[in-house]
Amino acid sequence: MFLLAASTLAASLPVSAAGRSANTIPHVNDRANQSYQQYRQAEMHRAYAIAPGGSWAWKYGFDSREEAVAAATAACQQTTEQTCVPYAINDDVVFNARQWSTLWRPYKTAAEAARAPEGSHRGERFPDLLLKSASGKPVALSSLRGKVVLLHLWGTWCPTCVHEIPQFQELMNAMRDVPELVFVFSQVREPYADARGWLEQRGIRLPLYDSGSHSPQHTRLQLAAGGTLADRAVAPVFPVTYVLDRHGIVVFSFRGSPSDWLEYASFLRDVATYSK
Repeated sequence: MFLLAASTLAASLPVSAAGRSANTIPHVNDRANQSYQQYRQAEMHRAYAIAPGGSWAWKYGFDSREEAVAAATAACQQTTEQTCVPYAINDDVVFNARQWSTLWRPYKTAAEAARAPEGSHRGERFPDLLLKSASGKPVALSSLRGKVVLLHLWGTWCPTCVHEIPQFQELMNAMRDVPELVFVFSQVREPYADARGWLEQRGIRLPLYDSGSHSPQHTRLQLAAGGTLADRAVAPVFPVTYVLDRHGIVVFSFRGSPSDWLEYASFLRDVATYSK
């Protein structure tokens, strides 16, 4: 018998789950925190698994801890391209904080990246969008190779987008000592001036690039090699965020808004340090 609940490990010794607040689970949302309370009441053997980005799953009623871990991890893996790891096994929290920020690995070598197919999934080479800087200079994403890029597509017409934008200012401030990381924000389905004006009115200083979009009906993005790409090809929902390694390979993506972008600072430091 089992129950599955799912969305869209310094290493520590196991500690009592009863002594740890559920809201300390990294990256997850309120629904997952509520589910963790249910998990703590379920019969043994049980396990709770999580992944960077907020995916989670749990199962219970197995003959061994190992079976429970395998089942929960597999269920979690069905909802994410990221690596799922155990958070809790029975009454023990086994979360390995030291390992956690390494889970975007392994990062591709230059040779591996050159063979990667183009796309927006983890391990694929992100399309070479053509944007414009604030001064109007054309900027291809490929011109940023050698840097780790956080690319964020958003619009002032999107309530979720405008709610989370201040978090990016905090994240940028926290990452000022990481020159290998660059932030690229670009508006969609509205004029560049509208997005720039919205940021300036609120005193938010983010590196905003022009996607070329000028109206709600303008739903295509320019490509550096010519032609266009439907914005929905890389953004099934808005906002959408991608982290690209030094070779332009997707190592992480998030559709919508996480609870706290600052939770990703250690991950960004890892990819900036170890992506070669």
